Amino acid sequence: MPQDTQQVRLTSVTDETFAATVLAADRPVVVDFWAEWCPPCRPVSKHLAELAEEFGDALRFVTVNSDENPHSTRAYQVMSMPTMLVFRDGQVVGSIVGARPKNHLRLSFARHLDA
Repeated sequence: MPQDTQQVRLTSVTDETFAATVLAADRPVVVDFWAEWCPPCRPVSKHLAELAEEFGDALRFVTVNSDENPHSTRAYQVMSMPTMLVFRDGQVVGSIVGARPKNHLRLSFARHLDA
């Protein structure tokens, strides 16, 4: 694993950029809905940055600050933090609510590569 993995930053998406970045994407996109006040969001974000390195171009990983982007959060009925939604061709095809071990996340996201 590269030394600088912890420095990898996931792309931040806003209500204004959500459609272009997520819904119109040419590959599956993992969207991490998080909030500053959410203690488990930090370790999940670290796992996602590491997984973004592992998956490379096969999956895109982005984050949405739920407090700053209420439209996207409401549109997908995100009620708990962290929530990760997997989008393919503009549709939600998978979801994970709550913190999970990195290996669980890896296996869950890998299922969407050949779908």
